[in-house]
Amino acid sequence: MRTRRGLCYSAPGVVTRMCSVGVGKRKNNKLQHNVSEDSNIFSLRKRHKRLPEKAAGECDFFESLPDDLVISIFCKLSSSATSPSDFVNVLITCRRLNSLGLHSLVLSKASPRTFSIRAKNWCDSAHRFLKQCADAGNVEACYTLGMIRFYCLQNRGSGASLMAKAAMNSHARALYSLAVIQFNGSGGTKNDKDLRAGVALCARAAFLGHVDALRELGHCLQDGYGVRQNIAEGRRFLVQANARELAAVISAGSAARQWLTWNIHPLRQFAGSAAGCPLLSDFGCNVPMPEAHPASRFLSEWFAARDASAGQGLRLCSHAGCGRPETRKHEFRRCSVCGAVNYCSRACQALDWKFRHKAECTPVERWLEDDGDDVVDDGVDADAVMAVDS
Repeated sequence: MRTRRGLCYSAPGVVTRMCSVGVGKRKNNKLQHNVSEDSNIFSLRKRHKRLPEKAAGECDFFESLPDDLVISIFCKLSSSATSPSDFVNVLITCRRLNSLGLHSLVLSKASPRTFSIRAKNWCDSAHRFLKQCADAGNVEACYTLGMIRFYCLQNRGSGASLMAKAAMNSHARALYSLAVIQFNGSGGTKNDKDLRAGVALCARAAFLGHVDALRELGHCLQDGYGVRQNIAEGRRFLVQANARELAAVISAGSAARQWLTWNIHPLRQFAGSAAGCPLLSDFGCNVPMPEAHPASRFLSEWFAARDASAGQGLRLCSHAGCGRPETRKHEFRRCSVCGAVNYCSRACQALDWKFRHKAECTPVERWLEDDGDDVVDDGVDADAVMAVDS
């Protein structure tokens, strides 16, 4: 068959063979091109692995930076890190950054989030890093490692000395933790309780603005526990604790203020359905639960992995943000109404009562009380009495 120009179509078989030959050539050319590209890429990768040779007169700007400047940058990084990975990822970059990043000045400025290690990731290297930070003078590391050694590793002497080292540097949490140890006689017998020392440590922590210490001191003054009874002064400390907690929520920003609500009926019993901790519900205000300290979170995770038990017959503090365990049987006081919860301090009892236990506590006709077990009276809430009387 001919076209208008006199050309003739090829036979179908010829066209098919020509197309297949053309396609085959194109495939072979493309395959050869890909192979050549792969070989080029492979050769380039090999060349990238080799260290480039410095030309004459060329200098490395990073190596020319003085150590003081790099250390000051590390200090800023460690003090503002939000997780351990932010700091560790820089340490593994090169040998020089690793040596300068572990400088004592850098470790002394590290924030609590820099060494906020999870209990499941606890190992010897994490222990050594915390010890390095504590030896460098980091008070947060002293407190965190002291809590871990005292309660988790059961090294009472070393843990207490680390917390005392932080307390001597006016660390409020360390002062309050030592006060709880003195109130309960933790690590010893019931006769080792020193109520006056606990009140003195609480007063120092309250002076530094620690909210739990303020609340604990207020209850001690109201009950005459370790100090001469002064109901009016105790109420003043409880009001101050509530005011400081509300101020902390307001100054935290819009993310925290969205939890802040106002109740039309402030004296109505909290049903437990709203989110957040109604710590100021007696005054008509609901505030969120404060974020747990990394040390408290570590204790909670540590004992949760061990089926929420600190040992045979030992109990944990029922306040979720505490994590402290008993160091001997019947160390913590038990709720006098239901007997189902235990608290290491009056501050934990007040927080857990308003956050959770107020809606769950159910009086029973009779529950067995073990010998030597103290009880805490949840039926008389000091904050509620204070609100009604005022």
